[in-house]
Amino acid sequence: MRWNLNTSAYKRVSSKDAAMDPDVETQAKMPSDGGGGAGPSWRMSLPHVCVATLTSFLFGYHSGVVNEPLESISADLGFAGNTLAEGLVVSICLGGAFLGCLFSGSVADGIGRRRAFQLSALPMILGAAISALTNGLEGMLFGRFLVGIGMGLGPPVASLYITEVSPPSVRGTYGSFVQIATCLGILFSLLIGTPVKDIDRWWRVCFWVAVVPAALQAIGMEFCAESPQWLFKCGRTNEAEMQFEKLLGPLHVKSAMAELTRSERGDDGESVKFSELFYGRHFNVFIGTTLFALQQLSGINSVFYFSSTVFRSVGVPSSLANICMGIANLSGSIVAMPLMDRLGRKMLLAGSFFGMAFTMGLQAIGANRHHLGSASVYFSVGGILLFVLSFSLGAGPVPGLLLPEIFPNKIRAKAMALCMSVHWAVNFFVSLLFLRLLEQLGPQVLYTMFSSACVVAAIFVRRHVVETKGKTLQEIEVSLLQTQ
Repeated sequence: MRWNLNTSAYKRVSSKDAAMDPDVETQAKMPSDGGGGAGPSWRMSLPHVCVATLTSFLFGYHSGVVNEPLESISADLGFAGNTLAEGLVVSICLGGAFLGCLFSGSVADGIGRRRAFQLSALPMILGAAISALTNGLEGMLFGRFLVGIGMGLGPPVASLYITEVSPPSVRGTYGSFVQIATCLGILFSLLIGTPVKDIDRWWRVCFWVAVVPAALQAIGMEFCAESPQWLFKCGRTNEAEMQFEKLLGPLHVKSAMAELTRSERGDDGESVKFSELFYGRHFNVFIGTTLFALQQLSGINSVFYFSSTVFRSVGVPSSLANICMGIANLSGSIVAMPLMDRLGRKMLLAGSFFGMAFTMGLQAIGANRHHLGSASVYFSVGGILLFVLSFSLGAGPVPGLLLPEIFPNKIRAKAMALCMSVHWAVNFFVSLLFLRLLEQLGPQVLYTMFSSACVVAAIFVRRHVVETKGKTLQEIEVSLLQTQ
């Protein structure tokens, strides 16, 4: 069947018809031109991507919302001076995030991407409200734990959704939105927390503010497209065609459905267990989990969590340190946005890890204050800022985009859940042991270990990661199946 472009009405072809039509595959591979054969417009999918990135904004906001107000919170709730309680208020989100992340794949596959976003917003709204209203430590911990569940559930779904609804030509750029939104969330939380020492109980306002973007996302998802890949996997072919039309335009529905059908030909159609994700045709899940583990073993979150201590030790105010870190992180993420679809994921990722290895080495050198004297300040502060900048150029934004691209449609949600769970687990242990290792090994040895992990990560990327820029998800899946 053919599109009738001379009338306002047209008939969609089914995926079966599309698969049998040789013209479809030809159309999918035709070069873009200025007329009807041009690629899908980025404007149609942009609003859907922006709503999805609200979960990343919330992730960043809740990661930083207690940094400035923690002293006021502990004083008002009666646990001032209790470092264990203060540490739990900060870190209990990690436990909730790990739990939410474990179930994110099953939720996304069970109820769809849109409903999964709305479900992740619910514990964030409830948790923020409980934290704002509580008068005791128990309520604060419970609220933060609920928020953590939403933090664990939302980001993996965001990576899935953005990957699945974005045109290939801008998928890398849209993938960078996740990191940019996270940076904006962190910076916004720091700005909101600024008056906390001057206004009594301002920390409660900080938590109430978080309710607004969570509610906006829950409402906004009602008007967003569902993932066509998920609908197709569920056998809802006609609905998948409608969503492709909403995201890509009517001229590109036929070719998109043909590619989706072609990729499913190599799929045996059987469900996949978590235990099957590490071998055979799904060995690329090992690549994903290793990549996230190496990302955390680079020491990035230790730098984020404990940079204030390093800055204060060299005489730099912690508030200034947080702002500088946020600006460096945001600047790198913005620069990475256009480079994602120009240089490619692999080059950015490998270059980022090499840059992190070098700048972590600068911090190791700066830790030798006895020989360097005042120059150690420049090595330490400059090393931290350049380390964060290097991270934001590749190691930060790329894994969340690359991994959904290399996972087949059938396992994509579960594989992302597993990879992100590894991320949270390694994050927890690195953060837990950082100060103890710093005390026992010393900064030079520990920073050298982090630098070595970055070198290993860069080599791993060069050897095992495939380039995906400019390819449709179906082209990536077919090419990976052919190499297995």
